[in-house]
Amino acid sequence: MEYNFREIEKRWQIYWKKHNVFHSKRNKKRKYYILNMFPYPSGTGLHVGHCLGYIASDVYARYKRTKKYNVLNPIGFDSFGLPAEQYAIQTGKHPYDTTLENSRIYKEQINKIGISFDWSRELYTSNPNYYHWTQWMFIQIFNSWYDKNDEQAKPINLLIEEFNKNGNYFINASSTTSKYKFDSKTWKKFNFYEKESVLLNYRLAFLYNNTVNWCPALGTVLANDEIKNGRSERGDFPVYEKKMLQWHIRISAYAERLIKGLHFINCSQSLKKLQYNWIGKSKEIYVLLKIIYPINDIHQIELLISHPEMIFGITFIILSPDHPLVSSTRDFTVPIDENKKNIYGIFTGNYVFHPFIRNKKIPIYISNFISVNHNTQSIIGIPGYEEKSKKFAEKFGIEIIKVLDFNKKYIINSNFLNGLTRKEAKEKIIKILVKNKIGKLKISYKIRDAIFSRQRYWGEPIPIYFKNKIPKTIPIDKLPLLLPKIDNFYPKDGKPPLARTKNWAWDEKNMKIVPNILIDHKYIFPIETSTMPSWAGSSWYYLRYMDVHNNQFFIDKKKENYWKNVDLYIGGSEHSTGHLIYARFWHKFLLDRGWITTEEPFKKILNQGMILSYSAIILKVVGDDIFLSYGLRNKKHAYSSFQEIYVDLSFIKKNNELDIFKFKKYRPEFYSSVFILEKGSFFCKRKLEKMSKSKYNVINPNDICAKYGSDTFRMYEMFLGPINQSKPWDENKINGIKKFLIKFWCLFHKNNEFQISEIAPTFQEFKILHNTIKKIQNKMNFFYWNTSISLLMIMTNQLTELKCNKRKILEPFVQLIAPFAPHISEELWYKLGKKKSVIFYNFPVFNPKYIIKNEITYPIMFNGKLKFLEKFDSSAPIEKIKNKILNHPKTKFFLKKNTLQKVILIPKKIINILFK
Repeated sequence: MEYNFREIEKRWQIYWKKHNVFHSKRNKKRKYYILNMFPYPSGTGLHVGHCLGYIASDVYARYKRTKKYNVLNPIGFDSFGLPAEQYAIQTGKHPYDTTLENSRIYKEQINKIGISFDWSRELYTSNPNYYHWTQWMFIQIFNSWYDKNDEQAKPINLLIEEFNKNGNYFINASSTTSKYKFDSKTWKKFNFYEKESVLLNYRLAFLYNNTVNWCPALGTVLANDEIKNGRSERGDFPVYEKKMLQWHIRISAYAERLIKGLHFINCSQSLKKLQYNWIGKSKEIYVLLKIIYPINDIHQIELLISHPEMIFGITFIILSPDHPLVSSTRDFTVPIDENKKNIYGIFTGNYVFHPFIRNKKIPIYISNFISVNHNTQSIIGIPGYEEKSKKFAEKFGIEIIKVLDFNKKYIINSNFLNGLTRKEAKEKIIKILVKNKIGKLKISYKIRDAIFSRQRYWGEPIPIYFKNKIPKTIPIDKLPLLLPKIDNFYPKDGKPPLARTKNWAWDEKNMKIVPNILIDHKYIFPIETSTMPSWAGSSWYYLRYMDVHNNQFFIDKKKENYWKNVDLYIGGSEHSTGHLIYARFWHKFLLDRGWITTEEPFKKILNQGMILSYSAIILKVVGDDIFLSYGLRNKKHAYSSFQEIYVDLSFIKKNNELDIFKFKKYRPEFYSSVFILEKGSFFCKRKLEKMSKSKYNVINPNDICAKYGSDTFRMYEMFLGPINQSKPWDENKINGIKKFLIKFWCLFHKNNEFQISEIAPTFQEFKILHNTIKKIQNKMNFFYWNTSISLLMIMTNQLTELKCNKRKILEPFVQLIAPFAPHISEELWYKLGKKKSVIFYNFPVFNPKYIIKNEITYPIMFNGKLKFLEKFDSSAPIEKIKNKILNHPKTKFFLKKNTLQKVILIPKKIINILFK
């Protein structure tokens, strides 16, 4: 019987859907929660690189089910946010429509490769039933403050009670500024607006006028992780710095807990290092220097001294536009320049005194040329040491003092520090600064409070209205605050699209949305027009999967107590900072307020590597409509400057030759272009890099499944190499997997008919089976799926050679291969007479009596004379063998009368112990 993969795969995909085979619910079994990082439906579908994580998680989900676990393996879509909105703009459609269409395509592709998702738990962040609770959580964050003493978020009402009793004298809280102190009498005298302004200083969600990354082309603020080389990651548009009033989340309050929590997450050290560096904990010396001309009662300025041993080399200070000394009326809009080529600065006309050089004045500038410390919004300039400081000093004619000798080992030109090493000078100056109360050692963190406002349409409306400029929350029982469907959702003039809608005002008395024209600032007030960032919805979706249909609360206590948190989280390393930091913060906040019971959202995080693909690149002459075959680039010709253009792989013939006719048809703007050939052909450059739609090097999994079958595609992706490493896609090698599955199929068939023998297997056949079971079980637990497939191939070859078609061998063999190739396994399982899906049967258990170790017998010699023989496993480490021999009773007895000189061990041959 022919292996008809198309018929088989279609049949079992229908069966799984019809019988809800992968549906999960709470029961008495041990739970195992597997989750893929949230996909966003912002394009025309998945490519084979996207599929790697889904297949990997599915292999493990199917395996854990057969190991008697109740597996939760859900899926949904991160459908709100900038990627989805940009795709809608590019296609001229509404994001409501593109989201539904793209998610439909994703679902078809996912189902086609046989992923065992529980679709009954499917969710969308753009669904009002979901973002109802995202808005609810924002309100809880807004109505909370962080108690540093207890390291916990608490309700804002407790803070108000403390203010009524003692003011803020005994409060140790995370706040925007902690300088202003008041007692209870002063607090009670404050009017409503003054009290609200004070509380905003402590709330975990707060408004703040801050310098942000502004992208005019996208019409919104971007987070740091959404920018690369001064341009937006989405769309590659220029980004600028601009001062704007924005919503922030006080994530910095959780910095220490985010670091401590890393100890409880099972993940790679590289991921932990990325997170640790992003949070950026350090112990540094801060100094307070007197300002010569005080401004607005500010007499001192706090500065971080990054290199205290070079304190005599400080010749200027830079403040950011956000520093309190900078006039709030000054409007700075400065382009972000990753390379900081444009030296920009304004002298304030003010100075500070140098702490150790009498009457030495240090000028103060405003600039963004050098990145400032975000805690102090300032930085010291040491132009005799730092290159950027030197460029700045040269531009503005500032003194340059060298404080290191030629070898950069010893301090010079530094008074009492001269002649000391950098380390010695650093220790000495810190002691002096602290002793004289000029400086303080502080623990600081690099992580900044997260900007929460986005001036875009496609996102969760922020449930806030403004009562005489004071933010007030929409009543909880009136949630969700629905996103209105508007046709003109394009960004414009830096104003959010919701600012253009005519019905976006809150009637406080009747508690409903009304037309803007009715705003009177007495009973009817404007609603916040910015929307939430996409990370808001993706920071807690893993919790909603546990109880997705609950309309009363975001999660039921019993269900949360059963599923707890994610056991295995699979996704790309590009989410190591942004998403994972935000999700961990969100989770800890919900824990603080008593709504969940676990400290961390993810127990184990597995970052899959990338699938790499060879891109095709052609050369275009800059400023001319001329293309040059790539091999001519270094030859003599009239052209000196070239632009590299990526072309679709479907335009490439054999030997890296471009099909010019196809290219011109697809790119009509180049129809009249001149193509300079090389030996009658036009060749392109091939480059192995990340699979990406922008590079036109993606492979559609639908094409692979249609040609080779889903099981072949699944096994090929898992066979490419270790899951956490990047690997190149090579379709030429996929046939090997297809041939293996045909060979596996043939074990069950003879003369085109299904034939299985009930004869008892031989010892050799059992040995092959049980050794394979043991090895695969060990490898599955460590995610060594590529070597697991190698073992399945070896077993297939061995059984083929033995012409074994015995039920007691082939039945467990089907179970071994089922996680990798589920369709063919279900078909054979059914033919073997089984009534239920193979997924409901327990994974085979190896019998130790068939596990014969590969042993080596070592002759043990004392000074060249044979004393005894000892057996060891062939894979035993050398040190383990030596230790065992030295602790052997015969060796110990001999050592009582002799002195050990040396142990000579020739692996797998001989051990000779030399004595004096």
